Amino acid sequence: MKRVVITGVGAVTPLGGSVDALIQGMELRKSAVCFMEEWSRYCGMSSHVAAPAKLKDEKNIPRQKRRSMGRMSIFAAQAAEQALADSGIKSDDISNRTGCIIGSTTGSAGSISRAFEIMLFEKDLSRLPSSMFFQGMSHTAAINVAQYLGLTGCVMATSAACASSLQAIGTGYEFIRSGRQDVLLCGGAEELHPSVTGSFDVVFAASVKYNQTPQKTPRPFDEDRDGLVCGEGSGILVLEEYEHAVQRGAGIYAEITGYGTCGSGSHISQSDKSSIIRCINETLNDARTAPDEIDYINAHATGTVQGDKEEAAAIGKLFGDSVPVSSLKGYIGHTLGASGAIELIASLIMMEKGIIYPTLNLDGTGPDCRGINHVKKPLKKEINTVLKNCFAFGGVNASLVCRKHIA
Repeated sequence: MKRVVITGVGAVTPLGGSVDALIQGMELRKSAVCFMEEWSRYCGMSSHVAAPAKLKDEKNIPRQKRRSMGRMSIFAAQAAEQALADSGIKSDDISNRTGCIIGSTTGSAGSISRAFEIMLFEKDLSRLPSSMFFQGMSHTAAINVAQYLGLTGCVMATSAACASSLQAIGTGYEFIRSGRQDVLLCGGAEELHPSVTGSFDVVFAASVKYNQTPQKTPRPFDEDRDGLVCGEGSGILVLEEYEHAVQRGAGIYAEITGYGTCGSGSHISQSDKSSIIRCINETLNDARTAPDEIDYINAHATGTVQGDKEEAAAIGKLFGDSVPVSSLKGYIGHTLGASGAIELIASLIMMEKGIIYPTLNLDGTGPDCRGINHVKKPLKKEINTVLKNCFAFGGVNASLVCRKHIA
């Protein structure tokens, strides 16, 4: 099996349009969550908070390419362009063994909503732009990035809600590991829309108590947590076969050493401790890494009552209170299909800087989330090995292990 390394990263998040903006925002302990005043017009919708990203410089993408892009695809294209530049790969370096795997929960929620408004209320399909179909497809981010950058290798989309981008990275790892591709741009993208937050609201998973104090939510692992807050953006990482990266003198953030994904088979919307434990164990086994070799766990922890409880119990069972744990959802909300990639990128920068950013809004640990090593203030620490978790509706679990590369 070949070795797989990460050589480039790019991100558009609620904290700004670059990886630097993301890190600077977290260093300042800044929350991007705000009150969405326009959402109050939706009857039956109780959650009016979200973490929007700013759509900026989209016209730098030629109109011919941009026409088929919804908001999420623009985020993905911008993040992918950043990641390629960061990796040092030029357009002339792209071969038929360079592709992309980019996940999302759905296609562009805004484009899908507009299409149905035209079809259901105006009943005039002649008013539907042909580009709207390409914006709404479930693999819209992957195909638009591939078309924009001229990628002719594997083009694939993973769609597993909140686990989408970590599954994309894990799948890319397996493709390169088996020798089927040399370079893959992997990650995820998501966009905000009332229908997205509403889908969590109707199953009582969205935060509803902090509409007037939005920056106090979400509250991962906190005793006063009441649900997640949706965010948007994109995170893209360049995965590369190790020898390929070395031959071109690429900088290497880390090596991916293990990946695991599994289903719970027990509940459509509730996380499950036993299946999370199984997923992490599979990942550690794949990485040939013992629990005491993990230096930091970047938790999925979205601020839901059940999800945080089950993840904390699983971490406690496997690691006790020896490994520092934090969640980044308090800064940027839950970016859903993009969250695994964005948060992995942040974890790689923490590894590089030797610092762990704390869980924002964790003022009092919930009784059901105790017994693990919560990071509540910036922690200076040498980080050689990171475990990243993502868990999604449908009982979908995914975990990834990265190890610092030492030249």
